[in-house]
Amino acid sequence: MTSRPEGRPGGRREGHRLRGRLRRTLLAGAVAAAVVLPVSAAASPAVPAPVPAAVGEREPLPAVYAAHRAGLAEAARMAADAGRPGRATRLHAMEAGGAAQFLAFDGRGSGRAVEVFGDLARADRIAVLVPGSDTTLDTYQRFREGASALHARLSADHPRPAVVAWLGYETPGTVSTTVLTAGRADEAAARLGPFLSRLARLAAPGARMSLLCHSYGTVVCARTATGSAVTDVVLYGSPGTGADSAAGLPTAARVWAGRGGSDWIGNVPHVRLGLVGFGTDPVDPAFGARPFRAGRGGHSDYLKPGTESLDSLAGIVLGTADGGAGRAGAAQEVPRA
Repeated sequence: MTSRPEGRPGGRREGHRLRGRLRRTLLAGAVAAAVVLPVSAAASPAVPAPVPAAVGEREPLPAVYAAHRAGLAEAARMAADAGRPGRATRLHAMEAGGAAQFLAFDGRGSGRAVEVFGDLARADRIAVLVPGSDTTLDTYQRFREGASALHARLSADHPRPAVVAWLGYETPGTVSTTVLTAGRADEAAARLGPFLSRLARLAAPGARMSLLCHSYGTVVCARTATGSAVTDVVLYGSPGTGADSAAGLPTAARVWAGRGGSDWIGNVPHVRLGLVGFGTDPVDPAFGARPFRAGRGGHSDYLKPGTESLDSLAGIVLGTADGGAGRAGAAQEVPRA
């Protein structure tokens, strides 16, 4: 019996089998990296809530804030009446004793909320935070804490900063198939782009705006046309963006990337197979983003007080960060304002 030469049908079939096995291995790794993570809040049944307040774009900010605080209070009351004390308690906490400033609030389903920290009308340095998976009204407090910590850090070095926590889309669940595709991100980007334009009109003339994107939020930002008001787009804790390079993003802003030393997302395969996965790792020098020092923290630590990553992000927002050469996330000094 003669041996089968290379290139014959049997050899090709073996090559197809090997490639198929590689694809399955990569996908299994991506799924496993997602499902082994702790989930802080499971999907909850529908909770009754009022229709969001209808507020005109020309309304003064105090009136906008008051209208959405009223909607928030009503949503808390309806949740309590429906036997959902946990949701009601979390909504009451969001009111911040009547001091919360919401540009938008929708208590229906997993919820939407856009909250302002600082005096937006006077702000000349604005950071817009875009969250990743599992961010809902039931987990909102952790998102708010990060926004508050960033505002405090900015305020230590600058007199007129504002931070906007933008939960303007239905985030995917960490344990779900939606977190592996860009469907939710495409929907979110269609809302985020116009919001950024509106935000620029609300802020002080010539305000510098930065878009800070975490985890799946980096997929959102990578699809968002930012307009001229956004000077910096920052990707951290990213699974990839779906773009091969920073030059492929729909923005003229400077693009930054960083990852904490203990962030599990570094173990997720940065591959894209059809509609699944997000391709090139933004901290890879080949992506072309400016690196920033992200410290040793984990996936949820970037905005924690006292961290290197928080200092770095503040420096980018204030325009004092050094975008020198080096691997994203590697040790670099970031000047403080």
